[in-house]
Amino acid sequence: MTLHITGDPAADALLTDNPFALLTGMMLDQQVTMETAFAGPLKLEQRLGQLSAASIAGTDPDRLVAAFKESPSVHRFPGSMAERLQALAQALVADWDGDAAALWTRGNPDGAEVFRRLRTLPGFGEQKSKIFLALLGKQYGFTGEGWRDSSSPYGDEGTTMSVADIVDSDSLAKVRETKKAAKAAAKAR
Repeated sequence: MTLHITGDPAADALLTDNPFALLTGMMLDQQVTMETAFAGPLKLEQRLGQLSAASIAGTDPDRLVAAFKESPSVHRFPGSMAERLQALAQALVADWDGDAAALWTRGNPDGAEVFRRLRTLPGFGEQKSKIFLALLGKQYGFTGEGWRDSSSPYGDEGTTMSVADIVDSDSLAKVRETKKAAKAAAKAR
């Protein structure tokens, strides 16, 4: 299994191999393009020397903000996103021994339980939790019972709604079209 989200093989390899990087990319996925959000973990790893929940939780907050701000920036809101990432990392260290994958592996959880676990994380509301659960199920090998129902509509088969559906440049274009249509429909209301 190899993810193809950013268009950058090194960034995608980090997302594939490092569950905390994947969770970080999902957390960053707001008010920036998906590729920018999911390329952020590689930028942070390169600038900080490592990327783990423990390393981010223990990083001096000013150093973390500086890493976010360095050009090209990790996110358009470096201060607030650095703070949110550190809170996420600290929660993982406190509640999951710093192991992001434990969210979906510890205790052989079903989809509803993984969704519940994700919702407890800083920066993960209902929609983001559903999208991440769909990503786990569609592309990351999570097979917990009921994951599609718990992540619906993002987990539904055949959708092109979110990062969970991006496997190549064609699917990226389809997801962009779907998002553009949804924004237009929301504006028309």
